Amino acid sequence: MKSFASDNYAGVLPEVMEALNNANHRHARSYGADDITNDTVQLFRQAFGADVDVHFVFNGTGANVLSISSATQSFNSVLCSETSHIYCDESSAPETFTGCRFFPLKSNNEGKLNTETIRQRLIRKGDMHYAQSSILSITQTTEYATVYSLDELKAIGDLTRSNNLYYHIDGSRFFNAAAALGCTLKEMSTDVGVDILSLGGTKAGMMYGEAVVVFNKELSKHLAYKHKQSMQLASKNRFIAAQFGAMLKDELWRTHAAHANAMAQLLQKSIADIPGVQITKPTQANGVFAIHPVQWNEKMWEHYPYYVWDEHTNEVRIMCSWDTSAEEVKDFAVRMAAL
Repeated sequence: MKSFASDNYAGVLPEVMEALNNANHRHARSYGADDITNDTVQLFRQAFGADVDVHFVFNGTGANVLSISSATQSFNSVLCSETSHIYCDESSAPETFTGCRFFPLKSNNEGKLNTETIRQRLIRKGDMHYAQSSILSITQTTEYATVYSLDELKAIGDLTRSNNLYYHIDGSRFFNAAAALGCTLKEMSTDVGVDILSLGGTKAGMMYGEAVVVFNKELSKHLAYKHKQSMQLASKNRFIAAQFGAMLKDELWRTHAAHANAMAQLLQKSIADIPGVQITKPTQANGVFAIHPVQWNEKMWEHYPYYVWDEHTNEVRIMCSWDTSAEEVKDFAVRMAAL
């Protein structure tokens, strides 16, 4: 049975599995001092068009904690959306490990922060009684699977730079966003002024692993030590690096991210006109948000599990993955229409 609950549920891309197998044939130095890791970092630098530093980690929470901790001290605050993953879905890990106050900002109906909302929170600078804002974190794609445009990203980058804030992107679905915009990874990061990026691999089709990509060299000063301290440094680091190497080679990520996005578009079109279904958010990447009668939940989940996003309204989140097929989308729609 296929699931529409999360792209985390999907298996591993064949090309990634092959890269893992190739990395398994010989011994290599540990903790990232191997040739595979070095070669993959060079691929990152080509893809992002910058002399980035890259730290490979086990999971998304680890990537976000490591990224944010590089830009903060315990008297700082972190600005983020009230729907953001770091605020809602990582337990208290970011606060616990950084010691920082997290200030949630109101996002718009698409889950985005705009510059005016951010600007209104830039207050009490230099006030010792107030947690000093050090970093802004946004999510691309957003929690609603919507996508910041390049102009929106650049406007936020200009604002953070002019206010001495670091600019972090939680990019667990960064590849989906780039595929949706039809842009390069460089255009969506280096060119808009991002300081540090949590780049997702697992949701994109890797077995496990994420990457912290550092653009601002100021943040690299102590990052290697924090990488170890946060328990995110893999001894067999090459197995994470090899997967990213496969993803970046010839932009493999774009092929599969574009497919997942296309399946979400097909799904949205297939269910939008079913009586009782209300599409609640624009379908821009690989997720569809909709409200339907609560009594449909259990019957649909017998065939295709997915999540309830808002228990009060029964707004649901239906996610497509690299291995979602058009046939499965059509069958999903047929079963929902029958209800």
